[in-house]
Amino acid sequence: MVQQVFHQFLRWPLLVRIFLIAISLMTVFGILIHYVEPDTFPSYFDGIWWAVITMSTVGYGDFVPATTEGRLFGVLLILVGAGFLSTYFITLATNTVMSQNAYIEGKATFKGKDHVVIIGWNERAREIINQLNSLHFRGDIILIDETLQQNPYRNHHIHFIKGEPFKDKVLEKASMHEASIALITADQNRNEIEADMHSILTLLAVKGNHPNVYTVVEILQKDQVLNAERAGADEVIQTNLQSSYVMINSIISKGMSKAILKLLNHLKGNHLQLVPVTEDCLNQTFQSLSERLLEHNIILLGIKKGEETLVNPPLTTTADSSDELLVITN
Repeated sequence: MVQQVFHQFLRWPLLVRIFLIAISLMTVFGILIHYVEPDTFPSYFDGIWWAVITMSTVGYGDFVPATTEGRLFGVLLILVGAGFLSTYFITLATNTVMSQNAYIEGKATFKGKDHVVIIGWNERAREIINQLNSLHFRGDIILIDETLQQNPYRNHHIHFIKGEPFKDKVLEKASMHEASIALITADQNRNEIEADMHSILTLLAVKGNHPNVYTVVEILQKDQVLNAERAGADEVIQTNLQSSYVMINSIISKGMSKAILKLLNHLKGNHLQLVPVTEDCLNQTFQSLSERLLEHNIILLGIKKGEETLVNPPLTTTADSSDELLVITN
């Protein structure tokens, strides 16, 4: 029985074991000195207080052993106990430094839920995190990347995990099974085909860990969009296609790129979003809805019907209960 308890004790963390040994020594020596010199140490608490002060080598001098036996107890307590107590504080400081380094180097496990996971470090990821911070986003952001050497942010809301994002042990460190949104960006260090393959492989790993997490995947090649959707992507961002649309609009109408950026810039208060159709808007035409929303400083751009989004549809188009309105609002 004793041997089993001892082996169980050895499995405890080192810091806990040293602390319990130090506390035990203080308690035992405090009780013993009370029996050795009851006049000098009239209570158990006085003896334990003396043991704590002596073991920590503070030495207030309010309790001093008067007999040779008591002084020998004091010497023994300093020789044995001070070493354990010093070891405890050294181990505590070491663990603190190691934990801080693990956090900076991306080795620490995140424990939380309903967080946003951003996979891949590039200029797009940097801008997303910066804008979330500017919008005073209150949730936790987990950044997963295998090329970074340390966390690029010192904000305690941004947790860095170093590793390959398609491996389960890395996703477990990010608590992917508790995440609310996962954003997978294209790897800038690979060509377009390899980057898309890497993104789809990562998507499969993410969905395998948390099938219900909302996933947004950046795909560079148009041919790989269908594969991303087959892998379970809830939303696919076609970076090259969207950039080409902006460019062609700039060719047709000079300066359009700045106008589009201003339109989409949330920091300026402009929000492009989909809103559900309320009961009072059912079966109303696009024209009547547009006039109604303009009274509230909301611009109606189109109506999303299922998978199809109608931008600037015929004025007689009506809104159903399952539709969503594409609007610009501040």
